[in-house]
Amino acid sequence: MKKQSVGNIQLAYIEEGQGETIVLLHGFCGSKDYWKELIPLLSKNFKVLAIDLRGHGDSEAGEGSFEIEDLAKDVNDFLEQKSINSIHLIGHSMGGYIALAFAELFPSKLASYSLFHSTAYPDSDEAKHGRNKAIETIEKEGMVSFIDGLIPKLFSDEFLERHPNVVENIKKIGYETSPAGAIYALKAMRNRPDRHSVLKNSHTPVLLIAGRNDKVISVERTLSVTASHVTTTILEHSGHMGMLEEPNQAAEIIHRFIHDLS
Repeated sequence: MKKQSVGNIQLAYIEEGQGETIVLLHGFCGSKDYWKELIPLLSKNFKVLAIDLRGHGDSEAGEGSFEIEDLAKDVNDFLEQKSINSIHLIGHSMGGYIALAFAELFPSKLASYSLFHSTAYPDSDEAKHGRNKAIETIEKEGMVSFIDGLIPKLFSDEFLERHPNVVENIKKIGYETSPAGAIYALKAMRNRPDRHSVLKNSHTPVLLIAGRNDKVISVERTLSVTASHVTTTILEHSGHMGMLEEPNQAAEIIHRFIHDLS
């Protein structure tokens, strides 16, 4: 693990491999360790950077609230510090919201970007209510209770039954999330706008990856745009955690997508 100063905070990250740069952004209450199965597969052909987002994993939360756009600016500042000018950006769930904001704010930095179990839609009224309830749970009961309720929903039923140890490890990652970081992230996700215009009007190649058994973000909400610059694919046996449920298939999809760009 390494650390990089970005503004007044330190972001933790993993760096492996050589070649074109892939940046991996994890989802809510996750960390760079969400990608532990995928990094060895991708780093055979690419330089891979997996970043802990603000308030998650080993990164600092900083002071005060933040929006999705602020997290995108963190990523840009990180790249500036490392003199990296072109990346393939892959965002899982909340990381996908950040990838879309990055595509809107810093399009010249992107060779491509991917939404991995994510969506360009904003929160519905029902989802916003769920964010508010989650904030209440964290404030009243703490992270352990909240994470114990959240994590099982992220996996397909088959994976939950066959791989309980993986599920427990993902819970442990969630337990380590800063309560303030989790609450600020919930508010940021609740406040994010519809970014379909970014997807539709982008001149940057886009990869959309959905999980057939995703209970959090449906296939339809992920694969919401059809256009010549958009590639869509479905992981047939995954829930919301395809990088752990089907890592070999996910790596093959990403390799093929980037290879075809050249």
